[in-house]
Order: sequence, then C-alpha cells, then structure tokens
Amino acid sequence: MKDLNVLLMCALGASSGFMAAHIRKAAVKRGLNVKVTARSESELEDYIDGCDAVMIGPHLKYAADEITEKVKNSETKVIVMKPEYYSTLNGDQALDHLLSYFE
Repeated sequence: MKDLNVLLMCALGASSGFMAAHIRKAAVKRGLNVKVTARSESELEDYIDGCDAVMIGPHLKYAADEITEKVKNSETKVIVMKPEYYSTLNGDQALDHLLSYFE
C-alpha cells in the first residue's frame, strides 16, 4: 500500500487531534505509513492540497457534499467518520474504515 496523507476535520480541531493520534498509533502497529493531520473545519482550504483523504467528524456530516465539491478534480476521498469509533477514539476501527477506501 502506498503512503497515505490524511486530513482529519472537526469543528475546532480538538477531538480530531485525539482521533488522529489514535489512528497514527494503529498505523504504526500495522507497519503502515499514514500521515494524519488534524485541523478545524475553518482550516480546510489551507491543508487540503495533497491529501489522499479528508475524514470528517460525524457531527460535520452536513459538510461532506461541500468538501466533495472542493476536491472533485482530485483523487481525494471524503470520508465521514462513524460515530461508533469516533466517540470512543478507536483508532483501529477508524484506520480500517479509511483503508477500505483504498482497497
């Protein structure tokens, strides 16, 4: 699998920061090179270039169509994180969800 560059987004960037750390740990355990950066919704434009995926918190599901429109001319995947792993900060499940888009 190729290296992945992932942007995690939430409203303010705090909860996504915790989720990003857990995904990075899960990736290291599996020997995968996954760069995960957490940012707030307002910083999307500054960090979206070069991303393989944008994972957004379930509470930002409403923004998925807008983000998809912004990346329509690229290979960037837009993934709405599932509440069941987001709320528990389960990095393994989040990584599984992410990787399912690249199989």
